[in-house]
Amino acid sequence: MRSMLFVPGDRPERFEKAIASGADALILDLEDSVVPDAKARAREAVAAFLQGRHPARIFVRVNPLGGEWVAADAEIARHADGVVLPKAEGAASVEALAALLGAEPPPILPIATETPRAVFALGDYGSVADRLAGLTWGAEDLPAAIGATNSRHEDGSYTDPYRMVRALTLFGAHAAGVAAIETVFPAIRDEAGLARYAAAGARDGFTGMMAIHPAQVAAINAAFTPSAEAIADAQRIVDAFAAAPGAGALQLDGRMVDAPHLKQAQALLARAG
Repeated sequence: MRSMLFVPGDRPERFEKAIASGADALILDLEDSVVPDAKARAREAVAAFLQGRHPARIFVRVNPLGGEWVAADAEIARHADGVVLPKAEGAASVEALAALLGAEPPPILPIATETPRAVFALGDYGSVADRLAGLTWGAEDLPAAIGATNSRHEDGSYTDPYRMVRALTLFGAHAAGVAAIETVFPAIRDEAGLARYAAAGARDGFTGMMAIHPAQVAAINAAFTPSAEAIADAQRIVDAFAAAPGAGALQLDGRMVDAPHLKQAQALLARAG
């Protein structure tokens, strides 16, 4: 999944427009974007939408574990392609949600950095990797939880605590062997900033990114789609090692390539299909 687009669950008139954006997945939200008085209406709208067939994968973001709405949310979300778990705190949270979802639950995407405790569980997801659709993070709830005034500098870059959290999520996802999903870029009108941010995510090892507006999807898809040049280079590396199976390192196009380069090339070709 290159792009995952959030859509408020109580705005069903936006669901088909979101599909038309070209997003690989939608996240129909029952949590932050839906006020308490609209929770029941949002569940009804999401349940009705899930009865149809759609070209994108449909995820549902439920409300946090331990709250008054999550059990009712799970009754709806068990019919989705995946479930987004906010305020996740490690493997135990994943198992708890899976139990609410019932037999053969859909894969779960934890938002794994929204509480201080969650940060210390980012290496904990390998034990439940078979239940996961990936791992993602957020830079909004955590500052509020610890009394920080902001997670970003004036130029939009993250302050040091949140740069650390981003990196730990990235490594936690790869340690568990699941997709690493970059968080949202909130400046909807900053097209150049979005392109830079998405490109940096792809460069650093994220495999996809969440979006908050349909206009962001095309740039995200472009950033997380390997270019023809990158595919061709990766294929040359794979072919070179296939032609010399006993070699630990090779010279290719005037550079040295070895086992890590081969692994990177294989992963890129896998993403490219």
